[in-house]
Amino acid sequence: MKDNFSVQATAYARYRPTYPPELYDFLYAHTPGFAFAWDCATGNGQVAHVLADTFDHVEATDISAAQINNAPPTHQNIRYRVAPAENSGLPDACCDLIAVGQAAHWFDRPAFYIEANRCLKPGGLLALFGYGLFSADPETDALVYHLYEDVLGTYWDPERRYVEEGYATFEFPFAEIPFPPVFMETTWTVDDVLGFLESWSALQHFIRRNGYSPIDEVFREKLAACWAVEEVKKVRFPLFGRIGKRVDSPLC
Repeated sequence: MKDNFSVQATAYARYRPTYPPELYDFLYAHTPGFAFAWDCATGNGQVAHVLADTFDHVEATDISAAQINNAPPTHQNIRYRVAPAENSGLPDACCDLIAVGQAAHWFDRPAFYIEANRCLKPGGLLALFGYGLFSADPETDALVYHLYEDVLGTYWDPERRYVEEGYATFEFPFAEIPFPPVFMETTWTVDDVLGFLESWSALQHFIRRNGYSPIDEVFREKLAACWAVEEVKKVRFPLFGRIGKRVDSPLC
């Protein structure tokens, strides 16, 4: 699994949006119990601290120590560890729920699926979910899409196409449950927009290769023309994912 987020871990923790309650409610309705959840590729613990309100114990793992160090110590029932998705170190059949937010496209999925199926309890739920490019207003959307596609297009890792496809082309050897029609919404200032864009892995690749940021004075002026400094706007992210129950036979 690639580590594309340690460098910008602080920005990632501050500016990444949070998933809506409707998503968690849907997952909980299909989860067999609430003793143990694994937040795989936890990042800064965004999903883990929500799960901790419902589950007795949450195991939160990531390959990035820098990301984990940015997780707020909000719950005593969360244990953070550095571990790869494909080799969690968890016992057999321990998880009621395994959640993977905006990360499954980085995994060695065949190896991870074997690990996930091993760790799930009978009837346990695996949920892979993520979000696409946000929408705010036509002018901002056009400017951000130009940055995303025309400026950074060749700097995105190949795995990004799975996000663009909404994980639809993933192999998924679980008893699948249709993903619910939910969206992620929040309100942002222009500083929030800039902070979010600067957390993009492709933007960091661009900076490392070229020695400067494409979010330059010209880009900021164009953004300021459609988004005033003190203005607050609603932004919306489309959510997607694959959800399924553990299968009884080994996947290997």
